[in-house]
Order: sequence, then structure tokens, then C-alpha cells
Amino acid sequence: MMQKENKMGVMSVPRLVVSMSLPIMISMLVQSLYNIVDSVFVAQISESALTATSIAYSAQMLQIAVAVGTGVGVNALVSRSLGAKRFEDADAAATAGLVLTILSSLVFVLWGIFGTEAFISRFTDDPAILADGIAYLHICQIFATGIFLGTLTQRLLQATGRTFLSMMAQIAGAVVNLALDPILIFGLFGCPEMGISGAAIATVIGQWVAAIAGLTLHFVQNKEVHFRIRYLIPKKQHIAAIYKVGAPTILTQAFGSIMIALMNMALVMFSTTAVAFFGVYFKLQSFLFMPMNGLGQGSLPIVSYNFGARKPDRIRQTCRTALTVGVGIALAGMVVFLIFPHGLLTLFHASDAMREIGVPALRIISITFVLSAVTMIVGYVISGLGNGMVNMIGTALRQVVILIPAVFVFGQIGGIHMVWFAFWISEICACSFAVYHLRKYLKKIEQL
Repeated sequence: MMQKENKMGVMSVPRLVVSMSLPIMISMLVQSLYNIVDSVFVAQISESALTATSIAYSAQMLQIAVAVGTGVGVNALVSRSLGAKRFEDADAAATAGLVLTILSSLVFVLWGIFGTEAFISRFTDDPAILADGIAYLHICQIFATGIFLGTLTQRLLQATGRTFLSMMAQIAGAVVNLALDPILIFGLFGCPEMGISGAAIATVIGQWVAAIAGLTLHFVQNKEVHFRIRYLIPKKQHIAAIYKVGAPTILTQAFGSIMIALMNMALVMFSTTAVAFFGVYFKLQSFLFMPMNGLGQGSLPIVSYNFGARKPDRIRQTCRTALTVGVGIALAGMVVFLIFPHGLLTLFHASDAMREIGVPALRIISITFVLSAVTMIVGYVISGLGNGMVNMIGTALRQVVILIPAVFVFGQIGGIHMVWFAFWISEICACSFAVYHLRKYLKKIEQL
């Protein structure tokens, strides 16, 4: 039976990019919003609790890295297979992705059972921070399979153009998390007061709700892609194809976790307040960067589909549209950080010491947001063409390879207020690298 052409091959590109990306951007905004709300509620417990979640967040970022990387690899392979009308390959890729997702999540479950205390104790010996960090991370890791399944099903819905349904699944989990946070943390409506453990429980319940919603929507609505029993033992070529894009994406996402961990190590030499501030900053910038990531993720299957369908003009139009929208978002975010740093920190009950560190830091770092937007979106576009290495290397430059040495050097030279200029150096280098490779790839696709 002939299947009609997917909208990714025929719809007007600007309209397509918006229709594909907007639901992902909204869902990621909601996700970053509940990360912020988590921190706002935790900050009401104590600054040590806020510091504990900032330390634990690097481990949570690693969860997200593996889940998103696997999902992006599956997304790219499924979209490319559909564009080339290889429907059995699309089913095989989806089923392999399900198996790999479950196996990956079990690694974090084991970490939660056996390695939580060892991880937290590497960053602090403060008894209060240590106890809160162990309690929070232990719960998040043991029930990590929820975030893995939720991420996979959302990427499968995105791969067939059903980004609205992907958004609905993620929003369902976020709403549950937001509702449960104050109830479980502060003991409302007859529930026991659980403090930081309540924040962790609310998080994992929200993740499992998103996973169940995503699985349900996939089975009911995603008619082009199916899980098949005959593909439950993944073939080597499908695993290789998934991780050709997925492995660099995992490393790319993992750099965020590594960056947070290393920044915490650098900042704790100044004060635990500096660590708490950086946790706050990372949640705030995620509220800006998550939509830009959503824009890139919405563009990736469009690029992959049209690469498989051999339509270079649509690939170029997708790139231009995504970059224009992404730079606009970055500029708006920069203006907010420059004008309202006091108000942003007030949300987290910032002490005078945190304001002294945070106000200049937010203004200095925000100057780099446009460069970050270009680097991220170009990375997703080139990943859609089957090469995740550019995204990986660009992120490594901006988050670890250049940033961290510069942080230590600037910290030694000028103290805590000089540290933040390291972001200028790393973002300029990463953006230059990304733009250079984009120009090369745009020339190559002329041969399609």
C-alpha cells in the first residue's frame, strides 16, 4: 500500500520549522520551568539544600545526556528511513531504541543503589549538604527508567512530525511534578513533610507520568512506526546507525554534567554560596537554552528527512529559519539577564552574598547567549545530516575544553568576579568552529 508523503517533505519550510519546533520548545520550557520551581521550593528549605541539589544536578544531567543521545540517534535514523520510504528499517530502529533505552537506564539504577554517597562526598564534606544530596540523588537515580522511556517516546513522536503529541506527554509530567512539589516538600493536604526527599519523589513521579503518556500516544497515534517483536534483538547495523549520531550527542549532553561538576569544584574554593549561585544560574539559563534546543531538535528530523529524500533546498531553508529564530530568542534572553538580574535572583531567596556574586555574573555571561544559540542549532542541523561529531566538539569547546581551564586561570588572576569572563573565550571559539563546518556541509549537500 502506498503511503502519502510526510509533511516534512512538502510543507512550507518556515511553517514546518515552527510547527515542528514550537511544541518541543513549549514542552522544554515547561520542563525547565519545573526545574526552576523545584529550586525555588528547595531554596525555602535552606541554602545548604539548594547547594545539595546543585551538586546532584550534574548526575541528573548525565541521565538526561544518555536518554537524549539515544533518543536523538533513534529520531535521526527513523526520520531518515521514513524519508527514503524504508518503513521496515524505521520499525527496526524504533525497537532497537527501546531495548537500548531500557538497558541504559539500568546503569543509573545501579548507580543509585551503590554509588550515590560516593558521588556526593566528592564535592562536599559539609554534613547537611551531604545528607541532603544523598537523599535527593538516591531517589532520582533508582527510578531513572521513567525519564529514559519518556525521552524515547517523545523522540519517536517527533520523528514522524507529531511534535504536538510529544509536547503533551512532557507537559503532563511537568504539571504533575509542579503540583506535587509543594505538597510533598512542605507536607500539605495531610501528606507528611518530606523536605528535599519530597522534591525528588515529585520529580520521578512526573517523569513516569510523562513516560506513560508518551508510550500511550505512541501506540495510539504513531501509525508510521511500530515496535516489532522480531527486532527485539537489535542488529549491529541499527545499533551502529543509532549511536553514530547518538554517541556524540550523549557526549555532547554529558559535557553539561561534566561542566557543572568541574565548575562546582572550582567555585567551592571561593564559597558554597558560589556553588549555590551557579546551580541557580544553570536553571535560569536552561529556561532560555531549552527552547533553543527544542528548535534544534525540531529541525533535526526535517533535515534528516529531506537528506533522505535528496532535497537540498529544503535543508538550507531549514537551517536559515532555525538560526533566525534561535538568535532572536537569545537576544531576548540577553536583554532580560542584563536588565533584571536582581529580580531573577530574588526568585531563589538569594542572600546578600549570593547577590554580590550573581548580579555581575548574570550580566557578563548573558553577552554570550547569541553565540551559544548559533553553536547549538548548527550542531543539530549537521547531526540531521548524519554527523554528530560537530555538535559534540562544539559543545566540548564551549562547556569543558576551553571553559574550565579559563575558569581556573581567571579565578587565580582576578577572583570570583573574573571567572565569568571565561564564558566569552569559550563561546567565541565554539561558535567559530560550528560556523566553519556549517559552510563546508552546505557546499556538500549541493551534490545531492
